[in-house]
Amino acid sequence: MSVLEDLGSRVRLERESRGWARGELARRAGISLRFLADVEHGNGNVSVQRLAEISQALGLPIAALFAGPSETAMETSEPSKLALVGLRGAGKSTIGAAVANALDCPFIEVDARVEQVAGMALGHLFEYLGPARYRQIERQVLTELLDAPGPAVLATGGSVVTAPDTWELLRSRARTVWLRASPASHLTRVEAQGDLRPMQGRSNVLAELQEILEARTPLYAQAAWTVETEGRAVSVATAELVGRVRGRTPEAR
Repeated sequence: MSVLEDLGSRVRLERESRGWARGELARRAGISLRFLADVEHGNGNVSVQRLAEISQALGLPIAALFAGPSETAMETSEPSKLALVGLRGAGKSTIGAAVANALDCPFIEVDARVEQVAGMALGHLFEYLGPARYRQIERQVLTELLDAPGPAVLATGGSVVTAPDTWELLRSRARTVWLRASPASHLTRVEAQGDLRPMQGRSNVLAELQEILEARTPLYAQAAWTVETEGRAVSVATAELVGRVRGRTPEAR
């Protein structure tokens, strides 16, 4: 391995040991994501100034990047947070709460935390402050939750996968799980909860859900695990997910 490849490997190990996505280290170091990718792949001829910025962002002296990888970086522990993704009606709240209870850890609705930080309901947040502000608060909330010690089950907003940096952060620092169902099931479950908002002022809600799901499916499919909820009882889906966490069932999609 060349010096540059060795350096790049150590930068990546240090970054991953902190649970940071590549974009997070790039932001902290004040360098471009493309440049950092080149460094980690051993393709970047790093100047002393850029190396100082990277080492400072990692909280390490420059010399540490040329020494053996730190003990922390050599650890291979699994993420302690479980993050559920999917459209509204996927079962994130119901299954998430049941899984958290079985694993004896907190269950947290991310959008509820966003509302607390914003001091207003989501509908008002989007109306008065706009989607960009929602995304900013969502990322802030997720970063704080992922930084918190100990395991937890997180139910994320349905559109989190459409925010590339936030989705990368979530996938790099949590075990992500797509709760998959058909558009018809999503709509039926939302209606059963007494939430009629999806139907108000819309002529074909089901077709809209189908279009949204088709657009997001490639993103949801990037999750570490997929759990099928279509036609399955909550207890069955919960048992499968708990079993995977405990290493008792295969990681089949």
